[in-house]
Amino acid sequence: MENRNYILAIVLSLGILVAWQYVYVGPQMEAERERLEAQQAATAAGDPTSPITVDETAPGAPVAGGLPAVAPLERGAVIASSERIAIETSHITGSISLTGARLDDIHLEEYRETLDEDSDTVVLFSPSGSADPFYAEFGWAQGGGGAATLPDASTVWQVEGNDTLTPSSPVTLVWENEQGLIFRRTIAVDDDYMFTIRQEVENTSDAGVLLYPYGLVARHGEPPTSRLFILHEGMIGWFGGDDGLAEVDYGDIRDDGSQQFRDVSGGWLGITDKYWAAALIPSGLDAYRGEFRVDQIASGESFVSAYLGGGFEIAAGASVAIENNLFAGAKEVAIVDGYEASLGVERFELLIDWGWFYFLTKPMFFGIKWLFGIFGNFGVAILLITVAIKLVFLPLANKSYASMSKMKKVQPQLKEIQERYKDDKPELQKQMMALYQKEKINPVAGCWPVLIQIPVFFALYKVLFVTIEMRHAPFFGWIQDLSAADPTSIFNLFGLLPYDPTLVPLIGPLLGLGIWPILMGLTMFVQMKLNPQPTDPTQAMIFTWMPIIFTFMLATFPAGLVIYWTWNNFLSIIQQAAIMKRHGVKIELMDNLRAMIGKKPDKQPAE
Repeated sequence: MENRNYILAIVLSLGILVAWQYVYVGPQMEAERERLEAQQAATAAGDPTSPITVDETAPGAPVAGGLPAVAPLERGAVIASSERIAIETSHITGSISLTGARLDDIHLEEYRETLDEDSDTVVLFSPSGSADPFYAEFGWAQGGGGAATLPDASTVWQVEGNDTLTPSSPVTLVWENEQGLIFRRTIAVDDDYMFTIRQEVENTSDAGVLLYPYGLVARHGEPPTSRLFILHEGMIGWFGGDDGLAEVDYGDIRDDGSQQFRDVSGGWLGITDKYWAAALIPSGLDAYRGEFRVDQIASGESFVSAYLGGGFEIAAGASVAIENNLFAGAKEVAIVDGYEASLGVERFELLIDWGWFYFLTKPMFFGIKWLFGIFGNFGVAILLITVAIKLVFLPLANKSYASMSKMKKVQPQLKEIQERYKDDKPELQKQMMALYQKEKINPVAGCWPVLIQIPVFFALYKVLFVTIEMRHAPFFGWIQDLSAADPTSIFNLFGLLPYDPTLVPLIGPLLGLGIWPILMGLTMFVQMKLNPQPTDPTQAMIFTWMPIIFTFMLATFPAGLVIYWTWNNFLSIIQQAAIMKRHGVKIELMDNLRAMIGKKPDKQPAE
C-alpha cells in the first residue's frame, strides 16, 4: 500500500539517523575522548595565545608560544600563583589575574557538574597553565610601524581603587609603559553574565601613536563535545550582511584554516559549548574584522575567536577610550534574549542553537516554560504541551484516523483483490483504487499523524537537548534529569542487581533499557496493531519488529522525549480506538486482551 510505504520510509529514515549514533558516532566519540585525554595530559603551563598582530589589511598571524611542554598544574595552584582581584556576583564567582589582566577564572555558582548537591560548581574559564585553559583577553595592537611597548599576557597591572569586582563596584587596572603611554582598563559586571570592559589610552609622550583595539576568547585544546549533528559546539558569531550566522566546528577550523569576516558592524562572536558560552560584543566599534582560527602553541592547539577594531590615531597629549562587552556564562533563554533587547545585540538569541525547526522549537520552549511556571515540573509541562498539540491537530488527526479505520474495515476485501490479481500489477492497482473510491477512502490521509509528529518530535528533542533550563530538571520517581536518559535498566532488574549493564563493552549502550523506553515500546506496539496491517509478509514483519527496534534506540534519548512519545502514543491509542469503534471497526487487540483476562469481547456494532 502506498501510504504504508510512505510511513515506513519516514519512520525508517528516522531509525537510520538514530542508529547512526550507535554504529558510527558512539565509537567516534569514545575515540575522540581518548584523544582529548591524551592531549590534555600534554597541555603546557603558561602557553600564551597571542593577540592579533596588525598588517593594516587583515587580522594577522599570531606569534606562536615557545615555552617547553610541561605537565598541567592543578587549577587552584595556577590561580594561587598570581595576584588576583575577586569577582563576586549572585551568578558567578572567580577572579581576574593582574598578570595579563585576563578574565580567566569564572565559576557558575547556580550550576553543578552532576545532580549531587555536593558536586563542584561548573567552571567556565580556567587560566593558562591549568588542564583546560579557557579565557578572554582584551588589549591593543600596534600599526604604522610603531615601536611602543604594549601590555601583553605577561604585563603586571596595578589596581586603582576598589579591589573586588561586584555588580555595584567596577574595578580599574592601570599600567604605564614608561614611554609616555598610560593604559587603563575598567571592568564592570552586571547581576547575570555580562561584563563591560572600558579600555583607555592616555598619550603623555611627545609623539602620536596608532593603536588597534582587539578582543579574543581562547581555548587551549579541543574539549569533549556531543558530536551530534543537531548541536553546534565551537566557534560561533553573527556578522550580519552576507555572512549572517557563522558556525565553525573545532575539526573544521583545524582542517580548513582560519576564517575572516571583514568590515563588520555590530554583531558578536565567541566560542560556545552546549550549555555555556563566551561571546565578545564589539559594541563600541564602528567596524571591526572578525576571525576564527587555531594557533599552534607549545602544548598543541589554541582555538581562538577574535576581533580587531579600526585604528585610533592618538596624538601627543590626547587620549582615547572604547567600551566593549563580554558575555561569559550559562545560555539561559530569558537572559540571552534580554541582552539582545537591552544592549541591542543583533541576533544574540542565536547563541542558543534552536535548530532547523526554529519556528517550532522556540515557541514550544516558551509554552513548556509557561506551564512550568504554573505547575513547577517540566515533566508535567511536557505532558500538558503534548495535550495542547493534540488538540490543535485534532480535526486533521480525526480525519486521518477515520480514513485508517475505513482502511482497516476493508482489509478482507483488499486481501481478496491482492490474491486474485497478484500476477497482474496494473489490474491490481486499478481494482484497489476502485475499492478506495467506492468506500470513499483516502490512502494518503493516514500519513498525516506521522508527518505532523516528526517536526514536533525534533523540536521537542531540540528543546530538551540544548536548553539549559531542562538540564537536571526532575520529573517524578527515578527520573531526576529530563535531559538525560532513563537511568534504569531491565538488564539489572531496574537496579536490584549491583552492576551497570551500560558499561558492558561494545553493546553497553543497547543495554540501558529503562522503564520509560519499555512503556514507549508497548504503546507503540498497541498503536501499530490498531492500524491497518500490511498484507505483504515482509512489510508485516518489519512493522512487527519496529516497536522493539525503537524501544532500544530511544533508550539513550533524553527521558523527557521518551515520556513525550509514550504519552503521545497513549493519547493516540485512545483517540484512534474511539474513532474505530464509531466506524464499526472491530478492535481485535482489545478482544484479545479481554480473552486473556476471561471477559467476552465487545459486541460488534451493526453496520
